[in-house]
This record gives sequence, C-alpha cells and structure tokens, in this order.
Amino acid sequence: MTQTNNRLIDEIARLATDAAAVAQGARREVEGAMRGQVERLLAEANVVQRDEFEAVKAMAVRAADEVDALRARVEALEARLATPMGETAAGSGAGIEGQGPQ
Repeated sequence: MTQTNNRLIDEIARLATDAAAVAQGARREVEGAMRGQVERLLAEANVVQRDEFEAVKAMAVRAADEVDALRARVEALEARLATPMGETAAGSGAGIEGQGPQ
C-alpha cells in the first residue's frame, strides 16, 4: 500500500507541476497579446514614446535659453540706440558739431 500511495502522490505532484507550467505559458501569451493591444492603441492615439518626448523637451529648453540670450542682446542694443548720438557715457550733452541750439 505504501508504494501505491507514493505513486499517487508522485502523479499528483507531476500533474500540479504540469498545470503550473501550462498556466505560466498562458500568462505569457496573455501578457504578449495585451502588450500588443496597448501598443496598437497608443500608436493610434498618436502618443509619443518617452525618449522622443525627452529629446523634444531638451530642444525646447535650448531654444528658450537662446531666446533669453537674444532678448538680452536686443535690450542692450535698444538701450544703446536710446542714448542721443555723440553723447558720452558721462552725459556731457555736447552733441554733434553744428547741431547745437541756434
């Protein structure tokens, strides 16, 4: 009887192992199918991938920095143009010769 019990237990263990392997395979198949469906839905929704988003974000940061630098240059040039021609930094007010008050 002991030998019969051992064979029965061995058979149950083998069936449980086989069932676990089948369940694992089914899980992988379901995961693969779900991943494919999600990727298809994201592609149809025009959702960008993370690496593409990060690349565009870096470009936007560089462009914003360049705009700030150009804005500072324009402001400096406008400040230079706002001062009357011929006026020195000390503000002598001498003007250009021949253009003084008459």
